[in-house]
Amino acid sequence: MEPARSEMSILPNGKGHDLGEEMCVPMKTMMEEEQFDDPDSTLAENIEFLPNSESKKPRFTDFDGKTSFGMSVFNLGNAIMGSGILGLAYAMANTGILLFLFLLTAVAGLSCYSIHLLLKSSGVVGIRSYEQLGFRAFGMTGKMAAAIAITLQNIGAMSSYLYIVKSEFPLVLQAFLRTDTTSGEWYLNGNYLVVLVSISIILPLALMKQLGYLGYSSGFSLSCMVFFLSAVIYKKFQILCPFEEFSANSTLTHAHSNITVDHAYHNSHVMEDDSHCHPQMFTVNSQTAYTIPILAFAFVCHPEVLPIYTELRNPTQKKMQHVSNISILIMYTMYFLAALFGYLTFYTNVEPELLHTYSRIDPYDTLILCVRLAVLTAVTLTVPIVLFPVRRAIQEMAFPNKSFNWIRHIAIAVVLLTLINMLVIFAPNILGIFGIIGATSAPCLIFIFPAVFYIRIVPKDKEPMRSTPKIFAACFAGLGVLFMIMSLSFIIIDWTTGSGSALGGH
Repeated sequence: MEPARSEMSILPNGKGHDLGEEMCVPMKTMMEEEQFDDPDSTLAENIEFLPNSESKKPRFTDFDGKTSFGMSVFNLGNAIMGSGILGLAYAMANTGILLFLFLLTAVAGLSCYSIHLLLKSSGVVGIRSYEQLGFRAFGMTGKMAAAIAITLQNIGAMSSYLYIVKSEFPLVLQAFLRTDTTSGEWYLNGNYLVVLVSISIILPLALMKQLGYLGYSSGFSLSCMVFFLSAVIYKKFQILCPFEEFSANSTLTHAHSNITVDHAYHNSHVMEDDSHCHPQMFTVNSQTAYTIPILAFAFVCHPEVLPIYTELRNPTQKKMQHVSNISILIMYTMYFLAALFGYLTFYTNVEPELLHTYSRIDPYDTLILCVRLAVLTAVTLTVPIVLFPVRRAIQEMAFPNKSFNWIRHIAIAVVLLTLINMLVIFAPNILGIFGIIGATSAPCLIFIFPAVFYIRIVPKDKEPMRSTPKIFAACFAGLGVLFMIMSLSFIIIDWTTGSGSALGGH
């Protein structure tokens, strides 16, 4: 008689497997070694993580990953890299260079530790699914909490990315074409453009069966952000401080060449007050507190960690931790350099969106227009990576015992993209609600869930509750609660005062 299929007999990527094909370990032995008293657990859970007789190290048998180390780094780096990099120079202006560096370093270290907790919990029970870790820790409640948090967090992120495409893409095209903003061409309508981008670029990539196939698009996305960083560094040595704004210089015209622009940077009459053109090492003002939760969520990639781990070739906890550490190190370097050179270009005059500050000098600068287009490309290519965990979370909630099906696979992706486009086009004001959702779900996914899952899943006979690792994990969860309270408090203050002081997030 064929054993009953359970949630654990369904692969994280939706591909089912037959228990009879994996009975390489006697059932009685495996049941005797069961460490959890979960009545819903089955034999499939016990044999997902089997010992390798050759290397004496455990190996996963739920999915044979084929994604290379480099492609995994690209995918995770793309998941980390969001539009928040455009606001880091403004954050540095409100903290100072040294305080910003300290906060960014601390957050990068905490993110590595958080991923370590996820991977350690995954290694104990042999499950590479955020939702199923929640199931093993707290049953159905934990599974639903993880799935809902991933869904809300990533839908909010995708909505913000597509809203950037809707609002910025028409402006970039207008600047390239020297077109009047009042012209009514369809290709300058943000609503048409966001739908066109979703159908022609995002949807085909989102239909990929496995996350590993997106490694090439992720690599191109990161290349676009390297181009952005290179332009920011180059402009630091081209623009002198104090600078003269475009609107104040009547001699500049829309058709001038790059030589004329460069001449204007260095030889035009600039503002006499240059007292602000000095870097601050340490700054505390009314905006400083807002940068703390923003930086805390600068390395959000946790919903994508376990899916990438699932498809990694020859997966081990150490190898996946190296993937995570390298990805975070690369993003850390790019974050700091972009913030530093953006701040050293404009100092206290930098705006919350860095590229808009360059437009104050010359809105028709060809290099900056190309950079804005590159950033839009990078943001667009991030959406399929972020959509993948949402699709899997929905499948875990709605179709937990179903094997992979192309019709369902396509339907979920189409419905998600349709919903997000409708929000961006017809209800952009409601996107502010995702600020509260992000302030709640992000701390859960980064801090609270990895810590409490680790505490519950790691056996007490291996690590007692008063052991140092579990004490650190408990403190880590408390830190997540603190960040959640801070973020919600700042959002409520902004709403009540109407100041809009909060910085843009991931």
